[in-house]
Amino acid sequence: MYLQLDLLAPWRRLCEKPLVRNTGWLLAGQLLGLVLQAAYFVLMARLLGAVQYGIFIGAFAFTGIVASYSPLGTGMVLLRYISSDRKAFAVYWGNVVLTTISIGAFLTLLLHFAAAYFLNPPSAALVVLASLANCVCAQLSIEAGRACRAFEQMRVTAILNFLTSLMRTTAAIGMLLFLHTATAKQWAIASTAVSAVAALIAVGVVTARFGRPRFELKILRQHGVEGVGYSFAQSTTGVYNDVDKTMLCSFGLNLANGIYTVAYRIIDIATIPISSLHDAALPKFFQLGKGGVHESRNLALRLIRRAMPIACFMSFALFLSAPILPRVVGEGFTESVAALRWLCLIPLFRSIHTITGAALTGAGLQRYRTGSQITSAGLNLALNLWAIPHYGWLGAAWVSLLTDGALAALNWFLLLKLDKQGWTHASVRKNSILPA
Repeated sequence: MYLQLDLLAPWRRLCEKPLVRNTGWLLAGQLLGLVLQAAYFVLMARLLGAVQYGIFIGAFAFTGIVASYSPLGTGMVLLRYISSDRKAFAVYWGNVVLTTISIGAFLTLLLHFAAAYFLNPPSAALVVLASLANCVCAQLSIEAGRACRAFEQMRVTAILNFLTSLMRTTAAIGMLLFLHTATAKQWAIASTAVSAVAALIAVGVVTARFGRPRFELKILRQHGVEGVGYSFAQSTTGVYNDVDKTMLCSFGLNLANGIYTVAYRIIDIATIPISSLHDAALPKFFQLGKGGVHESRNLALRLIRRAMPIACFMSFALFLSAPILPRVVGEGFTESVAALRWLCLIPLFRSIHTITGAALTGAGLQRYRTGSQITSAGLNLALNLWAIPHYGWLGAAWVSLLTDGALAALNWFLLLKLDKQGWTHASVRKNSILPA
């Protein structure tokens, strides 16, 4: 009788764990999308060049600051309540779709009139297209992904993310082949059209799989304050991620904006594994958060131990590989090497503040997370007002590092302090201005 060793047994047991499996699906979709995003990013940079890319980014960053207000937090409300009770999905999903479209249209009109006061004329001319793409189409796609995560259907989320990246890359390839070079306006039109198609597909898939949307004003009013709180917290993320690009555009530094944004986009791509872990774990944070902040803290610490080695590797790899960047995206982006090296520590900070922030949200302590994000956003805005006029993209890079580092420290401190105080859902309901 021979003893047969199943060498794959430990791997199979690991994959049977829901969090690992869900993270795996999201990461697989994100990694496939990563290849496409990298190709899309290179093609777009070559298609536009540094100056036109800076003009395009100015408009899209400006609209991105307020884009999270379009759903008014209805997607996070859906994720929170449907994760534990899936019977009311149709009502929550209906509120998401209707709110995102109506508020997104209003924001588009508002941003159109505000653009002339904050952006240079070339970027201001693109704001309507950018707002439709960011405030309506992109938000519908994001909320569709949240709906899938509420049902722990991470495979569907991964496929939708991959499809969006594929469509954008295809559009960039087509324009490069037929036009060779393009203006910021031409790319804005193409990008908005692709975003609209992706949004229609995402909404259609979610509706077909989980049920038709049904609007109910009572539910919207019941969770309205909570949803606005989520939107406000997400908008602060938009401030410290995009206000620097908007300010570079406002000061007419389109070339500097292109150089800085190329490096920043590489950072965003490098943090995809961390964001996949965060997205997969968020429903679990909501489930464990019912037992108090202690359970959320324990999960956060376990996830940080997994995320930190990945983040350290990414930071080290970005620093070493930075000189390759101009050879890939074009010699006009030579200064992006220095920008990328300055920004390379951001994945490390994000691995901490995204996971600790999710733990606070899941435990019903969103107002504390919002407070730390407001503080970080205010710090970012104040420092950029001084740093960008004096140092251009280098000042923006310094401020970005400081902002992400400060947010990581604040969220970590709050999570440990509230856990030490023994906060539970009951104490949250008693003391919080938001529904728990």
